Amino acid sequence: MKKEKLYGILFYIFTAEGIGALSALIAGNFSDFFLKYEKPPLLPPGWLFPVVWTALYAIMGYSAYLISRADAPKDVKKNALTVYWLQLAVFNFLWSILFFRFELLWVGFIDILLLLVSACVMTVMFGRILPKAGWLNIPYIIWVAFATYLNLATAIIN
Repeated sequence: MKKEKLYGILFYIFTAEGIGALSALIAGNFSDFFLKYEKPPLLPPGWLFPVVWTALYAIMGYSAYLISRADAPKDVKKNALTVYWLQLAVFNFLWSILFFRFELLWVGFIDILLLLVSACVMTVMFGRILPKAGWLNIPYIIWVAFATYLNLATAIIN
């Protein structure tokens, strides 16, 4: 593997992981949150969240790298990557902070709805450029949809 390719892959993966880690760091202690609030049905064990998110950030970063290197018009790639950065660096980044740190359950719900929509748009845009890059984000869509349910259920029961 060429150094340039490896550096590109690592840039996208580490950037996605870094945004997720910074959000989690600012959001604070997740386990204390559910000591304070009623837990929604189907809430997985706490250890599962960092494992799943770490994998999803890596996959998402790799798919963005694939788009950056795809054989497609520059403006098409730029638009797709703009949606990628928007959903990652704005909606994804803010959600944990809004929901866990500030305990704004309904504001968090609006944010995660925007995250879900923008992640779906990103996935479709990626898929039109390079189907593999779109398919790689299906687990992310499923997980964000599940997190949307957990956010809504937590807001309703509390």
